[in-house]
Amino acid sequence: MTKIAIILGSTRPGRIGAPVAQWVLDHAKERTDADYELVDIADYNLPHLDETLPPSMGQYSQPHTKRWAAKIASFDGFIFVTAEYNHSIPGALKNAIDFVYAEWNNKAAGFVSYGSAGGTRAVEHLRLVMAEVQVADVRAQVALSLYTDFVNFSEFTPAAHHAASLGVLFDQVVAWSSALAPLRGGAAVAR
Repeated sequence: MTKIAIILGSTRPGRIGAPVAQWVLDHAKERTDADYELVDIADYNLPHLDETLPPSMGQYSQPHTKRWAAKIASFDGFIFVTAEYNHSIPGALKNAIDFVYAEWNNKAAGFVSYGSAGGTRAVEHLRLVMAEVQVADVRAQVALSLYTDFVNFSEFTPAAHHAASLGVLFDQVVAWSSALAPLRGGAAVAR
């Protein structure tokens, strides 16, 4: 069965992304089209990129990199839950993406973002990063506003209409992840 990671991309103390990621996972559990797993990059304690060789060489030396690589390799697609920090993605998320390369290739991704402008500017940057690591990003997106989907900018209370958008996002990520499976076949990283 297709495996989709819901990646929580902020590690900031007091972050408000954890309830958003849990909301995505709760909706995912209602589906039977894929296996979904929440992956919190904070659990991997990745330092600032500390590999001596470029990730595209696939010669990882650090235990934390090998652990992260194995986790990313185990998925067929991704749903990134990202904050918008200064019109872009959190540095910790960019760092986590940069640690590995082939493990991302020929997979699909969708985005659930939050911020003062719904996190849309962060997603535009994230789409460019995904292209470089050969991840196909889907069109559907869930953009959550700090003004209307959070009480006091901290308590997550999503508007009801976001559930339908999330459903479309799931549909697209699963379809594209499945469609890209033949490309992962011969060149896939060992799982």
